[in-house]
Amino acid sequence: MPAPTIREKLAILADAAKYDASCASSGADRRDSLKSGGIGSTEATGICHAYAPDGRCISLLKILLTNFCIYDCAYCINRSSSNVKRARFTIDDVVTLTLDFYRRNYIEGLFLSSGVIRSPDETMAEMVEVGRRLRLDHAFAGYIHLKTIPEASQELIEQAGLYADRLSINVELPTDEGVQRLAPEKRPQTIRRSMAGLREKLDAAAEPTLRTKKRPRFAPGGQSTQMIVGADPTPDATILKTSARLYGSYRLRRVYYSAFSPIPDSSAALPSMKPPLMREHRLYQADWMMRFYGFEEREILAGRPDGMLDLAIDPKLAWALDHRAIFPVDVNRAPRELLLRVPGLGTKAVKRILASRVHRRLRLEDVGRVCQSIAAVRPFIVAEGWSPGGTIDSERLRETAAPKARQLELF
Repeated sequence: MPAPTIREKLAILADAAKYDASCASSGADRRDSLKSGGIGSTEATGICHAYAPDGRCISLLKILLTNFCIYDCAYCINRSSSNVKRARFTIDDVVTLTLDFYRRNYIEGLFLSSGVIRSPDETMAEMVEVGRRLRLDHAFAGYIHLKTIPEASQELIEQAGLYADRLSINVELPTDEGVQRLAPEKRPQTIRRSMAGLREKLDAAAEPTLRTKKRPRFAPGGQSTQMIVGADPTPDATILKTSARLYGSYRLRRVYYSAFSPIPDSSAALPSMKPPLMREHRLYQADWMMRFYGFEEREILAGRPDGMLDLAIDPKLAWALDHRAIFPVDVNRAPRELLLRVPGLGTKAVKRILASRVHRRLRLEDVGRVCQSIAAVRPFIVAEGWSPGGTIDSERLRETAAPKARQLELF
């Protein structure tokens, strides 16, 4: 059988990488190849598999080094017992693809993950060599994210941080019990130890050296992690509690939630119905509430006996409906912390409200100019010349405040 071509390997390994959550390059160094004479650059807008606020699709080459793997994690499509088609890139393959795709303006950076072949150290060493060749041999200044292997030696992970903008180590599942049951060859303690070691290096790099007064470069975009949700019956309350602990313990830039999708030959021990992607979306919204809106994880799901987020409405609105006594909030007097809890008001809108009310009292139409939907905000605020009256106590408030379903256009 002839060896697969680069195109064939790319088709297999790009598809296999779709289960790895990619992330933006926020936090990366500002680099411009026009000044250095190399190739590539990073921008403050970030690089990720997502759409920017202006509608641009920000792209990166997201691939696996290989989808061969010695582990047999029950939830993973690339586990050793799976019958998927396999492929493996060489180091030169990945370097060439990255440079060629960048020159053609197809991508703005590289996201590289991998199955574990032969040993964690051997696989990690190849990923590090990809980063080294791009940075040093080709002066590539674009964005690089390496998904590291926790079982690899700390020395290799430290080397990865010299070339990557961001590193990530997967915690796999929300609980140790889940990992032990569905990925028994992996050790939660090893994962946490690797994340702790990475945090120590990031903390050390944050301090300027005594001699040069400059901060040493080490993964300036920090570290992130990813967890599978829906592969076991862990409730959302436990997932958010785990995320809060991870943020506090390892100073993560981001926790990524990946909705479990059953695979054709999956273990009978796993649920047969995949959770809706809406659950993943609600978890991201709740995560945002913890990171930017001042909510504690135990607040978000207080009063819900099943420990699950409401899929019909966003968690911030759900919280407001359960705490009607604090509303309506006076936009001309309320502190920032309270304004951030108003459904429909984001961090930018609150910042503009605080800046504007220094000069004059705000009316409802003023608030409407700084938020995306005044209809969502109106029942929860008081402004100059506006009061919602008894709306906050209405039994129909949930119905009126929730976003309306709409028919999508075919063309």
